[in-house]
Amino acid sequence: METLYDVAIIGAGPAGLAAGLYAARAKLKTVIFEKNKPGGQIAITHEVANYPASDAGSTGPGLIEKLVAQSDGFGAERKKENIVSVDFSGPVKVINSASGTYRAKAVIIANGAQPRKIGCPGEARLTGKGVSYCATCDADFFTGFEVFVIGGGESAIEEAMYLTKFARKVTLVHRRDAFRAAQSIVDKARNIDNLEFLLDTTVEEIKGDGIVESVVFKNKVTGELSEHFADEDDGTFGIFVFIGFLPTSDMYKGIVDMDESGYIITNDNMQTNIPGVFAAGDIRVKSLRQMVTATADGSIAAVQADKYIENVFEELMPEIDQQYATA
Repeated sequence: METLYDVAIIGAGPAGLAAGLYAARAKLKTVIFEKNKPGGQIAITHEVANYPASDAGSTGPGLIEKLVAQSDGFGAERKKENIVSVDFSGPVKVINSASGTYRAKAVIIANGAQPRKIGCPGEARLTGKGVSYCATCDADFFTGFEVFVIGGGESAIEEAMYLTKFARKVTLVHRRDAFRAAQSIVDKARNIDNLEFLLDTTVEEIKGDGIVESVVFKNKVTGELSEHFADEDDGTFGIFVFIGFLPTSDMYKGIVDMDESGYIITNDNMQTNIPGVFAAGDIRVKSLRQMVTATADGSIAAVQADKYIENVFEELMPEIDQQYATA
């Protein structure tokens, strides 16, 4: 017989793993789907200093490793599956992967968000050839080289500081004249000798024959264009982009309510407009997208899913379990 899960979680970032931990601990038959390695964006973050009770030197991969161990320890299943479509029209929710179909009484959407691209010519062609969206993944490749970091938020500044440990020179490029970050972080960055700032500036084009060789900047105040070329001895340099994220929500468009940017709308209990469907983490509308809020979202979603199953689903369909395998 086909298995009917109590809770199916789509995404294994901090929100999905926390949801899996809470759901499995509540003795719910729980499955977590993730097409890549667990962790989401935090898994490529070198240092996590703003997660409560984290130790000095705590890393994203380290924290994710602990979350995975906790959720696995309480019995949550993890499946490496690429979910391609969903059907939330009936009491039993249907989740279709590239290789099969799964069913659950409740679903927690935790797909997260993906890095926002600059959108300039050359970016896509040279991604992985000098253009990167992950400092911890690619910093080592640019040891002793020059690096540009694009962005003006806390993530951009923190990643720029991290890159100074590898690159001989890091330039932080921001389209405004002030940063969108805590002043303490900005002050810390300004005290690093090999970190410089290029403000009121945008990237117009990235050039290179198979590898980044130059970048064209535009001064937003004067309109002047300037082209920076790689040092002759280096032949290339790095461009690390940290300008925000886009929700991974295309699969749910027309199914669950979203805002104009594609973030899923929920109430404080992580409930979407569809009974039995919840959303948690970076994919939902919220004021702060950090690991601490993602894990809180996932925990709330799992608790509310448990209540939904007990108080709504089982009352509507008390006989449904007889149609599916219980193990």
